[in-house]
Amino acid sequence: MKETTSRLKNFVFRIEIARKITQFLCFLLLNAIVFGFQPLPLLLPVLHSIWTPQKTVGDAFSVLQLMLYEVTFPWLPIAAFLLIAVVLNRATCGWVCPFGFIQDLLGYIKRKHSRVSSRTHKDMIKVKYGVLLIVLFVSGSLSILLATGVGQSFRRALGAFGSAPFDVLSPSNTIFATLPEIVLETRYAIPYWVETGADILGAIVNGILSKSILFWIQLAIMIGVVGLGIYIPRSWCRYLCPHGAALAFLNRFSFLGLERDPVRCTKVGCRSCVEVCPMNVPILELPWEKFTHPECIYCLKCVSACTTKAIRPQFP
Repeated sequence: MKETTSRLKNFVFRIEIARKITQFLCFLLLNAIVFGFQPLPLLLPVLHSIWTPQKTVGDAFSVLQLMLYEVTFPWLPIAAFLLIAVVLNRATCGWVCPFGFIQDLLGYIKRKHSRVSSRTHKDMIKVKYGVLLIVLFVSGSLSILLATGVGQSFRRALGAFGSAPFDVLSPSNTIFATLPEIVLETRYAIPYWVETGADILGAIVNGILSKSILFWIQLAIMIGVVGLGIYIPRSWCRYLCPHGAALAFLNRFSFLGLERDPVRCTKVGCRSCVEVCPMNVPILELPWEKFTHPECIYCLKCVSACTTKAIRPQFP
């Protein structure tokens, strides 16, 4: 028994380590301009930002908003979502997305996490679809009005929210673009302050306090998302991410799925696969044969947690 448990732990450890290495490498590659890499003509449905200066690939959802703002049909970001959804389903959320990687790291801060009731979970899942619809409605309406020549007043009314309404408030944009920009501005200003004999600490504090109300809203949202991620694993991915909502909507067309062997699965009295799932996927309530679920990010924790090896990826 001890030997079997030890083997299982080693197997779980190997899969999770492989995923973390992949996430870390993707995190570096997607921000590799800081290492001298050049941007690639590639879009991925992962949470980044159009204003992130160090990105090497584009955020498909950000580019979709920007193309609508420029009154251009967003065929390329739509194609990126469709292609990834068909081939990989939501595996990019679990293995590639840089903000997903941050969400996973936040989960290690607190060992015992808060549990969300089934009813609350089902209600909260709808929020990310609401976010997706609101963003598409705002960007789509603006694009149509501009195309008909009557959208200039609406564009002025939207202000900073016009070109990318979601990215303005996205915690990813705050982490990868807004805060690094403040750090760089401060870094380049320090020599001037030293030369002029200015109060450096006072100048930094005044610079931060002079930020607009929008900055403080962005910061509050980021802190809220980070705090929630510490207590509820992948809370952003579960309840708020429009990228995940778009991929979840398209998951029924995916080649990638999971399969549960009815002979090996000791369903009665065993909930190992359900307990380890960071997305609360009701695995034991799904069909035996190949199945997909809109919330599954294919982290494979259920595969590694199954003591009888009854669950495995299936493609196509």
